Amino acid sequence: MTDGFKGGCLCGAVRFESAADPQIVAHCHCVDCRKSSGTGHGTHIVIPEDAFTVSGDVKFYDHPADSGNIVSRGFCPNCGSALYSKNSGMPGMVFPRASSLDDPNVVTPQMVVYASRAPAWDYVDPALPSFSEMPEGGPEKIIAESGQ
Repeated sequence: MTDGFKGGCLCGAVRFESAADPQIVAHCHCVDCRKSSGTGHGTHIVIPEDAFTVSGDVKFYDHPADSGNIVSRGFCPNCGSALYSKNSGMPGMVFPRASSLDDPNVVTPQMVVYASRAPAWDYVDPALPSFSEMPEGGPEKIIAESGQ
């Protein structure tokens, strides 16, 4: 992938675009991701915020993560689609939801976090590196170690 990606909400009122390719793509089975996605996990793309543009109104819900950082989850106030999030512990980064991409096949998940919280009915791919909780150092360390 070398051209970034585009996405938006169900009703079309919000659109976004990334000029950057993903630094990390991860499935997250934490309770907050499960509840905000309405399914067994959320799949997040990590990109620099300065490469991300949004058109349309986005409403945010702020909630503390296990780390104590505040995660701000952005969604369309009209149709409720989950679009992207920000994490106070990772300024300058945004986390678009893979489920909101125009072509979800432009990304490939690279890992699973909070696998210990996955419901029995939500398949965890054994071929992916899997962490029972958030790895030591969190996403910041994973990104640094990936060389991205």
